[in-house]
Amino acid sequence: MRKFLKVTVGTFAICVAALLCVLFYISSLLPDRYMIAEGEQFSIRSQLNVTASVENNGNLRQVFTQSGNTYQAQLKLFGAIPLKQVTVQVVDKQMVAACGSPFGIKMFTEGVMVVGLSDLDTEAGSINPAKEAGIRIGDVMTRIDGKEVYSNEQVGEIVEKSGGKPLKVSLKRKNTPMTLTLVPCKSNVSDGYKAGMWVRDSSAGIGTMTFYDPISGVFGGLGHAVCDVDTGEILPLMSGEAVQVDITGCVKGTSGAPGELQGNFYENGKLGNLYLNNETGIYGTLNAKITPPVLMPIAFRQEVKASAATILTTLNGSTPQEYDIIIEKVNFGDNNPTKNMVIRITDPKLLAKTGGIIQGMSGSPILQDGKLVGAVTHVFVNDPTRGFGIFAENMYYSIDNVENAIRMAS
Repeated sequence: MRKFLKVTVGTFAICVAALLCVLFYISSLLPDRYMIAEGEQFSIRSQLNVTASVENNGNLRQVFTQSGNTYQAQLKLFGAIPLKQVTVQVVDKQMVAACGSPFGIKMFTEGVMVVGLSDLDTEAGSINPAKEAGIRIGDVMTRIDGKEVYSNEQVGEIVEKSGGKPLKVSLKRKNTPMTLTLVPCKSNVSDGYKAGMWVRDSSAGIGTMTFYDPISGVFGGLGHAVCDVDTGEILPLMSGEAVQVDITGCVKGTSGAPGELQGNFYENGKLGNLYLNNETGIYGTLNAKITPPVLMPIAFRQEVKASAATILTTLNGSTPQEYDIIIEKVNFGDNNPTKNMVIRITDPKLLAKTGGIIQGMSGSPILQDGKLVGAVTHVFVNDPTRGFGIFAENMYYSIDNVENAIRMAS
């Protein structure tokens, strides 16, 4: 009997410990803070069988209906096991125009980005001045020899005219300012002074506009940052333009080979200015309002469910069409702000044309239950029918940063 009790108690302890670990893991997947539109009741659509409950009291109705108020909610597993208490913030209902239209991206960087290092053949042997100075790939150089630098040609001219004199280089590495000393060397190949580095000052491409906010005049697109093709680093935006694009065709995606939209930039087809390139997308203002703006509410993360949905995207010309998808998985956590959903293309027409998600479709709005829930961001390289999506709220709340950038530019 004693042995039986010992085994029973041990088994029970293991089960309790396992349950606590599961509860801790599920709790860690759920954010501590949520937003909800005024007048709506907080609930959560989780695949983890998590529900939300709020203590009902006389003041609750007033709290729900007034933007700016906050209250506490209890999250429970299976409606019974407490997981954590979270804060719910009541905000104004945000209405935007879901777009799905393609646009061209022309952007110049703040400074120049180092995208490669190469040794020089000199009289003293093989030397890399940039590497010896401590310069790394991905660094963004802003000043050389006291002069602000904006272009590849400008950097080359300063280095060439240095005559081998040490140059003070001001740069940013992961947003950390640094100052290094670069000593150019004379190359036997070109018979001139070189630094042994490759730099980039601009980028261009095609993306999809996600939403337009008629109140602020700001639009957001891509759902992820514009990054350098060689380094993978986010390009620091100094100035840029959104340009009208006509989609002429596409390269169909296959396993291991992502496809892409093909199109032409309109000459003198400027749509607006770009002001912000960050982790959640690229943002700017349009020269003219979208008319008529068909407005729909932004969905908050807890409203998104693993179920049928649609996307708006453009495969020909400049007019978007709606296509069927399934949201397979929803991740409420904040560990990756651009990979909040796993989506799968199910529309036969879209699959026949593109094979699934292709380059240029990034930013295509995801619609569910009459709301803008997110945007397409990435494709699974080995399965182009599937990919990631970002929550619409993660993109929308970058508008404040755009407005700050506009004020700084004016």
